[in-house]
Amino acid sequence: MDVWDVSILGIVQGLTEFLPVSSSGHLELGKAILGDDSLPKESLLLTVILHFATALSTVVIFRKDIFEILKGLFSFKWNEETKFSLKIVISMVPAALVGYFFESEMEMLFGENLLLVGFMLIITALLLWLTDKARATQKNVSYSNSLVIGVAQAIAIMPGISRSGATIASSVLLGNDKSKAARFSFLMVVPLILGKITKDITGGEISLEDANMLTYSLGFATAFISGLFACTWMISIVKKSKLRYFAIYCFVVGVGAIIFTQLT
Repeated sequence: MDVWDVSILGIVQGLTEFLPVSSSGHLELGKAILGDDSLPKESLLLTVILHFATALSTVVIFRKDIFEILKGLFSFKWNEETKFSLKIVISMVPAALVGYFFESEMEMLFGENLLLVGFMLIITALLLWLTDKARATQKNVSYSNSLVIGVAQAIAIMPGISRSGATIASSVLLGNDKSKAARFSFLMVVPLILGKITKDITGGEISLEDANMLTYSLGFATAFISGLFACTWMISIVKKSKLRYFAIYCFVVGVGAIIFTQLT
């Protein structure tokens, strides 16, 4: 893929990582439209790099929260920050297990399987529609909630299931406050992505030797910048209960993807 294609995919990733429309699903759609003929592992490399960029944009947006959490952790007391960190760890377990035991199967899903993407986007639309109808509460995410949200995150590895949509939806449908659900959703993915990238690089599963660094750097930059914008916007959207618009969008794109597979 050339510089422009990767830059476009970077913008797509940055916007859709936080907006509840499935970044992985849109990346697969984008690759198909742009004519990506890379092997699954090469396609996965680009996906990982773009996800890393949006993870860093999350760190920037929530830098004060992250600083307070780290400060609380290093006080070595059973405080609110320690409790929150434990909930984050619990939420990571399901996705970590899926990644460890089914990594090769996950790689094969990132190969322009647009029929799968279409059906998963329709499921995402249903989740968002239900979430938008949920009543407002002030409840915090509990330990048991963290595990359920983690399962939702593991399922969202599939292209077409929105990670932010699935995790925020599961949290809100469990009765949690919408803004707190969004905060938890965005923070819970950061250590998971960073851990995944570290594992792949140190284990030799992903190599940058044959990668076009200029191309990937531009993709990284566009994903990071657009991610900053989308993360801030998404927090506002969840608070104002406007997810139904994204539900309609996911449904339309999902049906379009299914129709596209039947015509090609």
